[in-house]
Amino acid sequence: DEKLFNNSVCKDEQGYLMAYESNLPVQFCFKFAHSKDLSKWEKLNGLVYTGEKNEYSACPVIRYFKPYYYVIYLHAPIKGYNGWIPFLSRSKDLVNWELSTFNPIMEAIKGEGKNNSDFDILEYNGRTYLYYGDGDQATWGNICVATYDGTMKNFHESYFPVGNTFKILTTRRIGK
Repeated sequence: DEKLFNNSVCKDEQGYLMAYESNLPVQFCFKFAHSKDLSKWEKLNGLVYTGEKNEYSACPVIRYFKPYYYVIYLHAPIKGYNGWIPFLSRSKDLVNWELSTFNPIMEAIKGEGKNNSDFDILEYNGRTYLYYGDGDQATWGNICVATYDGTMKNFHESYFPVGNTFKILTTRRIGK
């Protein structure tokens, strides 16, 4: 009965890593799989990213810059913020994750509805582009772009300044 939704792939030292969204055990969460050739995929030890409190964690976009995996994901609405919001976390082992102290990394402003979600991120000529959807999660949406004047690696690292203490969360382990 599992349903799969958004996914993202990055290159790492073992080949390729995929983060893919699922409706189980939490709607929504994401899991991981590795591939050496982008053809055959193997799930990783039943690891499930379910956020800080086993909560909605959707639309993952994952990147790897040794020694960290970074993931931007859509977090459930939080009191004081406008709708669904993107969080950024990082991990060396896909089990223990540090949440950026700058979360959420973006928030929908007037005219953008109730979310900034479904990210993709790329680098071109030393500049980083974040593509995302905005809208009301039901009847309308737009594709938007935000830019960072620097490399994708620097973009991700900038959310984890040296000397800061970060909240740690651990992925859940479920059966293979």
